Amino acid sequence: MRQPKGWQKTVIAGYAICASLFHLYTAATGVLPSRYQRGFHLLFFLPLAFLLFPATKRSPQDRVSVPDWVLAILSAVPSLFVILEAERLESRWEFVTPVLTSEWIIGILLILTLLEAVRRAVAPAMAWLAFFALLYLFWGHHLPGILYHSPYTLSKAVEVCYLVVDDGIYGSITGISAVFVVMFVIFGAFIHGMGLGQYFMDVAVRVAGRSVGGPAKIAVVSSACFGTISGSAAANVFATGTFTIPMMKKVGYRPQFAGSVEAAASTGGQLMPPVMGAAAFLMAEITHISYLSICVAAAIPAILYFFSVGSMVHIEALKYRLTGLSEVNAPRLSSLLKGSYLMLPVVALLAYLIIGYSPFKAAFVSILTAVAISFVNRNNWMTPRKIFHALEQGGKDMIMIAGACACAGLIISILVNTGLALKFSSLVISFSQGIFVIALLLIMVSAVVLGMGLPTTAAYVLAVSVGGPALVKMGGELLSVHLFVFYFAILACVTPPVALAAYAGASIAKTDPLKTGFEASKLVFAGYIIPYMIIYNPSLMLRGGLIDIFLSSAVALFSIFLMAMAIEGHGIGGALNFFERSIAFAGGILLPFPLIFGRVSSFLVALALLISIIAQKRLRKRKAMLAMAGPPAKKES
Repeated sequence: MRQPKGWQKTVIAGYAICASLFHLYTAATGVLPSRYQRGFHLLFFLPLAFLLFPATKRSPQDRVSVPDWVLAILSAVPSLFVILEAERLESRWEFVTPVLTSEWIIGILLILTLLEAVRRAVAPAMAWLAFFALLYLFWGHHLPGILYHSPYTLSKAVEVCYLVVDDGIYGSITGISAVFVVMFVIFGAFIHGMGLGQYFMDVAVRVAGRSVGGPAKIAVVSSACFGTISGSAAANVFATGTFTIPMMKKVGYRPQFAGSVEAAASTGGQLMPPVMGAAAFLMAEITHISYLSICVAAAIPAILYFFSVGSMVHIEALKYRLTGLSEVNAPRLSSLLKGSYLMLPVVALLAYLIIGYSPFKAAFVSILTAVAISFVNRNNWMTPRKIFHALEQGGKDMIMIAGACACAGLIISILVNTGLALKFSSLVISFSQGIFVIALLLIMVSAVVLGMGLPTTAAYVLAVSVGGPALVKMGGELLSVHLFVFYFAILACVTPPVALAAYAGASIAKTDPLKTGFEASKLVFAGYIIPYMIIYNPSLMLRGGLIDIFLSSAVALFSIFLMAMAIEGHGIGGALNFFERSIAFAGGILLPFPLIFGRVSSFLVALALLISIIAQKRLRKRKAMLAMAGPPAKKES
């Protein structure tokens, strides 16, 4: 993101502030009709993409060039047209009323500017994916077999891309971004400005700073806390990594391991309720399941994810005998309790969701709560300057999400209207021969591959649009299927060769990004198993009786720790041999699934395996120490 100066900085900051204020206004007074709300949403954020993201590395970084000003103005024209002509567009019959010349000219302008904005602000891979989707729309009737679709004229293609009310660039996916996601992004900017981020860091230092491998555990705990208010992996890396990565290197962690710990922990932030990634709001809209229900279902899997990363960190510290930060003056418990009022906005958010408020209304009230309670401590006052900064930051943070949602809406509209999405679902069912596990593996691969080059939001939407119906048709439960795809779209952030969170961690650790990515993927290995646990064990989504939930959660925790020991080749008592590693790995993979063993049997077997490996290593260590000490001296008569 470029850093303009002078009057340009003031103009751009004012425009971003206006964007945030508009969405706060509609949250307070009522959301506008869909075309107006979505039109204003892109009217703000598409021009900002050209003003804040340079075209190339050689473009000016401290000022906006003349071509970028022109592109910003041109990108605003289609949204203005949609706003001004909303009533007429609303009354037209889709695919019946002829497309006017002005409409297809505006449509072409919108598509071109959107692709360039996405290339700059989101990811070049997503722009190319949209470009190939457009080529398929125009030339797919020349392709054979399953790829064939009926021909599309230019006017019909434009209608598919932006005139249909619930599809395309101004469709329902952009609507979710314009109503729900934007409010939580602004909420995150406000509570970060009031000092909650620093409070989370203090809590992490207090909880884990002086334990074995303390700095790495600080990264895990702080990222888990940050995940409750931030849905961005890269943002979490830079928010906490600038503090934790140098500390990890200082106590002896390898640079690539330090970067990978932060990348793995920060990636999990998108899984942690109550503010999950933007894709969670899309999930609520697509599945028609309340956002609160999704948060409840995702709670235990999120805890399992952070436990898996924490277990790997702990065993790595034991393996290399890494100490904690003895010189750190951890905050006193009394001061942490005194500052706990900073959590009230998050508590208010949960309370309003439970009461029954819509997510955007709950976020709006929580923002007001954050501003009000900031005046408890003078150091945290949300002064007008801080409020304007939070509004500006919220507007800037929305650019990438708005662009990704609009582009995803374009791609999905093409896939649905050409019939390719339905054909892909049939292809998955056919290729898997009706075997559910094979279908899961296919969708997993597609979600991870998409997530390597696209933001999590876009990867999830595209993968679940083409693969989700197939899994549901084969017997998968709706919410568990969507959480399955959601997880793997997120895990792509730490999956080589394109591991975006690992690249961010490597830039702070000053190490090789590819090595950091492979290290991060090893750290989250258990995370690749958790989505399958969700599919085959609904108790992990807090469904069923308390005993089932307890046993399933306990077995999952034991299994994750067994896998961590197997992967690291080290246990609490010392190094593991090949046989012990094999047993631990097999137990970690098989035990969480109640279809193989019963819940009670799995619990007992997992516990017995864990205790036996730990006890055997301690016994072996004790025998070695006795052997080094020599035989006991004989007593004199």
